[in-house]
Amino acid sequence: MRAVVLESYGDVEVLQIKAVPDPLPGPEEVVVEIVATALNRADLLQRRGFYPGPPMPHEIPGMEFSGRVVAHGPRVSPERLGDEVMGIVGGGAYAERIAVHERQLLAVPPSVALADAAAIPEVFITAYDALVVQGGLTSGRVALVHAGGSGVGTAAIQIAKAIGARVIVTASAGKVDRCLELGADRAVDYASEDFVTAVAEVCPAGVDTVLDVIGGDYVDRNVSALRVGGRIVQVGVMGGGTTSVNIGALLPKRASLVGTVLRARPLEEKIALTRRFADEMLPRFADVLAPVIDSRYPLDAIAEAHRHMEANANVGKIVIDVAS
Repeated sequence: MRAVVLESYGDVEVLQIKAVPDPLPGPEEVVVEIVATALNRADLLQRRGFYPGPPMPHEIPGMEFSGRVVAHGPRVSPERLGDEVMGIVGGGAYAERIAVHERQLLAVPPSVALADAAAIPEVFITAYDALVVQGGLTSGRVALVHAGGSGVGTAAIQIAKAIGARVIVTASAGKVDRCLELGADRAVDYASEDFVTAVAEVCPAGVDTVLDVIGGDYVDRNVSALRVGGRIVQVGVMGGGTTSVNIGALLPKRASLVGTVLRARPLEEKIALTRRFADEMLPRFADVLAPVIDSRYPLDAIAEAHRHMEANANVGKIVIDVAS
């Protein structure tokens, strides 16, 4: 099969498409013929050598996919053959085929085209886990979501509205309107507005949950925007992983600062989260949830797709078409 293989780290020229052996399924695995995959910020870090994927014979990036089941292990029912599925993985999705545990698979919603479904797993599961599972967001509460125009941000807006919560987002000027169209109650242009001030105007008591992919000097300001008993869920550090935090401001808020990643979790934890997402969120793609796709590229243009993400020009997901 063809796959994007990393044999060294650096700029986009290290993204080489090579022929590698087809994966073989383990006892409880299936092989999926990939129709599409999608880009994530972690892919850019992995390409530069800062966020290695799981051990595999060839280092193949890619954390999500959609496609059809074409083979299965001995403990998997043959009835799975032909299923249209999508899923989140630690790596290996920049390829024509992938082997994955069958319980990590999600059925593609009838309302979503198979090639578009690759834009769902990573960002929607990440946003759901951060806002609902770890952030405690429920109906009637308020979330602050940073990078509202990103893949995780656009998913988070939709999830918050689907469960009956209000959501304030930060975004660049060119992405503010799109965030409002997706349902954000307030969109803050981070270059010209202070999000702490905006939060105080919308909900003077502060927000219940913060989903932050930025880090850096946002952390202290997140504490200022938080209500008593609120939670900050840190899922990325695009603005820097080292900063000073005013613990004295955190204590009277009786607040929680939670750091989290999906990639490094044990298989059973990933499966449990996937199954909970399937039960609670997957049915909502029939009415209020939908993948937000910025652009799409063929697999042969993977370097161009990476450049597009690095330019921070996308609103929503960048999809890579692997097959028809």
